[in-house]
Amino acid sequence: MPPPDYQSLIDAATWAFIETTNAAYPPDTATLTIADQRAIYDRMCRVFFRGYPAGVTARDEKVAGVPCRRYPGAAPVVIYLHGGGYVVGGLHSHDDICAEIRARTGLTVVAVDYRLSPEHLHPAAFDDVCAVIRAMAAEGPVVLAGDSAGGNLAAAASHALRRQDGLRILGQVLIYPGLGGDVNTGSYLTHAHAPMLSRDDVLFYKDIRHGGPPPEDDPTVYPLRDTDFTDLPPTLAIAAQCDPLADDARAYAEKIRAAGGKADWMEEPGLVHGYLRARASVPRAAASFDRIITAIAAFAKGEPA
Repeated sequence: MPPPDYQSLIDAATWAFIETTNAAYPPDTATLTIADQRAIYDRMCRVFFRGYPAGVTARDEKVAGVPCRRYPGAAPVVIYLHGGGYVVGGLHSHDDICAEIRARTGLTVVAVDYRLSPEHLHPAAFDDVCAVIRAMAAEGPVVLAGDSAGGNLAAAASHALRRQDGLRILGQVLIYPGLGGDVNTGSYLTHAHAPMLSRDDVLFYKDIRHGGPPPEDDPTVYPLRDTDFTDLPPTLAIAAQCDPLADDARAYAEKIRAAGGKADWMEEPGLVHGYLRARASVPRAAASFDRIITAIAAFAKGEPA
């Protein structure tokens, strides 16, 4: 099978985004020290930082002992989990994304600064996320949203917490999530050398989260490998077409539906991993962000996405 023709799949605006990203965060960055990776990633995120929309404020606080950033608004609370391969990112990397979610939905957003690898191996990040969800859900229903590694953490937490008394997750929006699909089939091979995220990158981040090979059938690591997909919250899983992780969104939604749950998935044509940062410069990314906002707002009202 011939490799994808990215020159035709990816439009000029997205290529400009890729080139700007690569100039700030070169593709070989994963070979650098963890400290250097984080510094470069943070600088790259600042390149795309758009500031806060008018009227949006934020304050840092601890929730269940976990550092978080709250963007005050209406109920229910949207809990946002950032991407970064469980290694990079934090409250600053997705700051303006969370501020825009707050502005466009009117809802309170709480961003979670979960512990990162390799200093804190699994289940540290998972435990932090579950603790924040429990604490926020004790005050009222919540909506989960997350991109990439954050999408994984949102799904894993939904599986772990789904039957806890008094804890209501109204829905989850998973944005180009890595959920534990077979790295030797499908999009992992078709898009093994995709811009922005390669299959080799996926393998690097998979192992560093555990200090070695991960457990293969642990749903706190790989939600797709759970044996039970009942009682999960309504789900929208969004894939970028040009991404080795693309098939995970479809497979996850299909498993929830097969178990009688409510789930949809969509594949954003011509988009690449990390496209949330392109929402102001790439029309396709802007349209996808509109769909993300619509889904979050719908779940908050108890409506389908």
